[in-house]
Amino acid sequence: MSGARYGTPPWDPAELPAQPQLHGVVTADVVVVGAGLAGLACAYHLAERAPGLDIAVVDARGPAAGASGRGTGLLGPRAGPAVDRAVRRFGPDTARRMYEASVRAVRDVLDLCAGLDVPCGLRPGEQIMAARSPAGLRALARQARACRQLGLDVPVLSAGGIRDRVGVPCAAGLLHRPAATLDPAALTCALARACAAKGVRFYGDSPLLAVHAGELVGPELVFPHGRLYAGQAVLAVNSAAESVGLPVGTVLPLEVYAVATAPLSTPAYEALGGRAGCALVDAVPMAPYFRLLPDGGVVAGGGTVTVPTGLGAARLRARGERAWNWLEGWLRSLHPDLAGLRVTHRWSGRIGMTGDDLPVVGPVHGFPDVWYIGGCCGHGLALSVAHGRHVAAALLGEPEAGEPLPWHRSRAPRLPVVGPVRGVLRAGVDTLGHATRRSYR
Repeated sequence: MSGARYGTPPWDPAELPAQPQLHGVVTADVVVVGAGLAGLACAYHLAERAPGLDIAVVDARGPAAGASGRGTGLLGPRAGPAVDRAVRRFGPDTARRMYEASVRAVRDVLDLCAGLDVPCGLRPGEQIMAARSPAGLRALARQARACRQLGLDVPVLSAGGIRDRVGVPCAAGLLHRPAATLDPAALTCALARACAAKGVRFYGDSPLLAVHAGELVGPELVFPHGRLYAGQAVLAVNSAAESVGLPVGTVLPLEVYAVATAPLSTPAYEALGGRAGCALVDAVPMAPYFRLLPDGGVVAGGGTVTVPTGLGAARLRARGERAWNWLEGWLRSLHPDLAGLRVTHRWSGRIGMTGDDLPVVGPVHGFPDVWYIGGCCGHGLALSVAHGRHVAAALLGEPEAGEPLPWHRSRAPRLPVVGPVRGVLRAGVDTLGHATRRSYR
């Protein structure tokens, strides 16, 4: 732990296109606000399908500065609530379509990596949802039954089957595929470069201040030093939607935590599944997980989250210390070879969560020609790319075939994130974290 770099993921900075601040009056056919994976995927598919379309991407900082560059690179299927809960809420047909859509989303990212030909540490493999506690085993059993009933290709793994893959003692597991691990910042930056090569303009250090419904020429977007008028706008701004008054429901910012370690010895790396490229996710609330890095190190995340709204810097840092300490303890408990491993990086990032575990992807009520993408609820690496493609197709009048998925909607449920009831929400999140920690006592 000594000497660990705070606030910095282990990803190397990557080359980015020029990003001047937005000044004065600017126009575009389509403006995309948010230079993460969702916004960039939307801009990329628009430029790919409609060459000559004038597209501008604007970000409060720049590409990969937010969640897309601070993730842990875990790519796998699953979207929305666990499959057994999805069956109860939406019925078997919709639950099956939801899972199959998440599988396609993984393949979209793999295809994008191949098309961009970017060295992003991509390691195709499998993802194991594993039970290491009685609570996890019960959750896993419910999901396994639902997967069988839906006819999904999600095999059950025995304790021996898991140990053969990742060398970690577990009671049982579910095997999700296709899956992979990768450097999320490298992919995001490569996507930005690909957009620029297709003529997309970039503006950085330009936070969105307001959105006004246009009277003649589409929406008006206000930034600190200028205004942008566009025919259509896509706001891939996650939890920042509320600060500009977008009526998309509550997309709650949650602070999530991760650590990375120095390289393992070669025998330890192989014992933990170095060749197979598997990632392991624990089947308990807050789902702590680990995966191996190409250089031999380990990344772990999950286990604890914080509602940052209303917390000062000191309290937020104290919660981070507790989260990192717990996560390091969980990681060291997985295998004897991890007991003395040095942690080199500790960082956090913010994801968008909704009250019903479903993203929001759709047109914004009351704002003609404005679309919103956000709230991937921890599954953003795969879903963001899929959502960007989906919105690009809709803007071009080429909607996807079939019925819309439950998250193709204009708003999420409202949650109490301001006023005295905010403490109730924070207490609920903390209770989930305590339940996770009790599972390992």
